[in-house]
Amino acid sequence: MPRMRSSRARRALALLAATALGLALSGCQSGSHGVETGPTAQVDLPPLTELTPVEDPRAVEGPTTAVIGGPSIPPLEQTPEADLPVTVTSHDGAIETEVTVTDTSRIVPLSLSGSVGELVYSFGLGENVVGRDVSTNFPGTEDIPIVTHDGHSVSDEKLLMLSPTLIITDGSIGPTDVVLKLRDAGIPVVTVERAVDPESTYLAAQQIADALGIGDAAAELNAAIERGIAEKEAEIRSLLPADESKLPRIAFLYVRGTAGVFYLFGEGSGVDSLIRSLGAIDVAEEIGWSGEKPMTEEALVAMNPDIILVMTQGLESAGGVDGLLAAQPSISLTAAGKHRRIIDVDDTLLFAGGTRIPDVIDGLARAVYAPDSL
Repeated sequence: MPRMRSSRARRALALLAATALGLALSGCQSGSHGVETGPTAQVDLPPLTELTPVEDPRAVEGPTTAVIGGPSIPPLEQTPEADLPVTVTSHDGAIETEVTVTDTSRIVPLSLSGSVGELVYSFGLGENVVGRDVSTNFPGTEDIPIVTHDGHSVSDEKLLMLSPTLIITDGSIGPTDVVLKLRDAGIPVVTVERAVDPESTYLAAQQIADALGIGDAAAELNAAIERGIAEKEAEIRSLLPADESKLPRIAFLYVRGTAGVFYLFGEGSGVDSLIRSLGAIDVAEEIGWSGEKPMTEEALVAMNPDIILVMTQGLESAGGVDGLLAAQPSISLTAAGKHRRIIDVDDTLLFAGGTRIPDVIDGLARAVYAPDSL
């Protein structure tokens, strides 16, 4: 029977905001989220320790597109043997529902970022995936049908045609009621935590492993992710300026088009943990900013970031750096605007969580501290 659970305000805020922003982004992403994409290619980059960092990352001129390498964390060497049936808790918004899984031979993972599918793949069960969202692009997905359109909406007809034995979702793809009603057709639907940072990734990995009947395997995968993050942070320390006054001040802004509205992402958004891993200064943290909320021009100017992070397609929708500065004159009054220091990051990777976290940290470090290497 369903039961009410205590609210996790920070996570709920992050999920609601990210989902809403994802819906908005779909309006300006028809070039990528409206069509099928191929599997993520392996991108090899030289180690961070071999790069020559700039003397003062606060004084760099010009924009940079972050290049995300990897994937650097491979799937588990041995696919665990599932212990089924298993009964798990599905976190359906404010409701917790007990769901029994008896078969994982035909899995459909659903998430805006593709993190659920990526984690299923990391547990060695990629061959069991029979349907996917447009952001799920692990090796071998080119022949797997896409069940979403516009990047965020699921087709229940497409799902039913695939005869899935398990649907795992993080709630970021909807309509949510349509996905959950597939239980009425006898399909187990399990909602897990949305992976946006290490903390939520470890929880999501455990919940996904539990739903797959391989709960014990989560510890090994989570240890690999934690180790990968720690190793990347250690490499980044060699890039940091000796003079702490030269540590860059960074803000992440969600922008869309020329509407004149932008959001600042703060604590609990996932960006906060990335900036900490970079050893940089998070201007949102300085003012105690939580979640994702509209940003006033006056507040942005007062924070005066040296670097502004944006999503690539959001920047494109604003007409590139020139269009962004014209649409948001307040940005031109910050150090980032004056130096045109805008770093854009692939939309689907920035908030992917999961095993890609070390790769995203790596790519951001290159863009911040050694942009000439790109």
